[in-house]
Amino acid sequence: MLPPIIARYSTMKQPFIRSTRLADYLVAIVLVLVPFHAFLTVWGSALVGHYTALRLWDDALLLVVSGIACFWLAKDAVLRRWFAGGLLVRLIAAYAALTILLGLISYVKGDVAPKALTYGVLVNLRFLAWFLAVLLTAQRSSFLRRYWLRLVVVPAAVVVVFAVLQYTALPHNFLSHFGYNASTTIAPIETINHNTRYIRVQSTLRGANPLGAYVVLVVSTLGVLFVQGRRRTVCVVFGVVSLFALYASGSRSAWIGAFLSLAVVAWLQLKTHRTRIIFGVIGIGILALGASAFLLLRNNISLENAVLHTQKHSAVAASSNSAHASAVKTGLKDVLHQPFGDGPGTAGPASEYNSPHPVRIAEDYYVQIAQETGWLGLALFLSIAILVAVELYAQTSESRLALVAFAGFAGIALVSLLSHAWTDDTLAFLWWGLAGIALAKPLPKGRELDAKRAD
Repeated sequence: MLPPIIARYSTMKQPFIRSTRLADYLVAIVLVLVPFHAFLTVWGSALVGHYTALRLWDDALLLVVSGIACFWLAKDAVLRRWFAGGLLVRLIAAYAALTILLGLISYVKGDVAPKALTYGVLVNLRFLAWFLAVLLTAQRSSFLRRYWLRLVVVPAAVVVVFAVLQYTALPHNFLSHFGYNASTTIAPIETINHNTRYIRVQSTLRGANPLGAYVVLVVSTLGVLFVQGRRRTVCVVFGVVSLFALYASGSRSAWIGAFLSLAVVAWLQLKTHRTRIIFGVIGIGILALGASAFLLLRNNISLENAVLHTQKHSAVAASSNSAHASAVKTGLKDVLHQPFGDGPGTAGPASEYNSPHPVRIAEDYYVQIAQETGWLGLALFLSIAILVAVELYAQTSESRLALVAFAGFAGIALVSLLSHAWTDDTLAFLWWGLAGIALAKPLPKGRELDAKRAD
């Protein structure tokens, strides 16, 4: 029988042990299921309806994990002091406060509808809240640090294999059997300039561009495993399938992002000035070779469609390239004319719910943030992203996960210049969750025992 003091101490610690274990499992569930977010919600709505409500399942779990994290902070003074004293936490708090304040001002002025405002605040802040919640969870337990690779690789294998099948073997309307519909949920397939001979697959994600951005992270993971000598044969086979899925997505920004992320992985393996010069020369040579091939084949119809996303005598009046350029140009004009921002929900995907105001899609995440939160909001967001990247870089030599997250960040940050990448559920929860796990530090003395018990 335990002495009274020890028994009372053990009873007091039980809520922490149970809550840590619950948070571990909930985070793991989100990381495993979020690559299938679009598929599960569309299929679920086909069975039971309530498409919009089902889309919020990951946000509901975020709310639960955040609640648990708040419980820890309220009860643990050491953890609270460590958490509140960090510059990154303060920047995120400032960015969140600015976003909400501008949202309220915009609502009072009548510039944003309630639904657009709610959705805008949600997609702008949820991945930062998730990052902090996962950071605190991994701070208390080593569970996520031990199993992160399985949580990433196993779902990724399903996603990329299905993408390959969708491109090569399955009928184009295959996903329509699961409730996919262009007018109500998600189109079962995408095409380049409405040419059905050139399809773009999305696998289980919400679109071809989100699939491409997701595969950037997958390729980064495989690249790190390969250079570290971890099951290289499996990495090569898995990598070839992933690169084919990346090609099938037709996402040119993701192609460049994947190349950049792999280049970062390779660059960080080089330890001498001479090897880095050689690597740079090889990289320049590859770019020159690619540019030469492009110039030689620029009038090839297949190249025009697959790479340039345009073609002479196309059935559409404006190519995706001109539409993208026009969207970015319009977004930049908005930023110049409204340096304080118009509030969340007035730009980006959330603006689709901002009737009767016009939809404003800049096709550039950074421009969207500036449109909504102004120059100050953009500066705060970039400061957060850069600080996270710097923290990850500092650990790349010691942590495989930090290297994966840093390389993935390089590629996804580039993709975000050409799309609203961070608004996608999969990237928002997966990359920022992995970053939170990677940046979790050892617990202060006196807290390790609870973490071990929770495991």
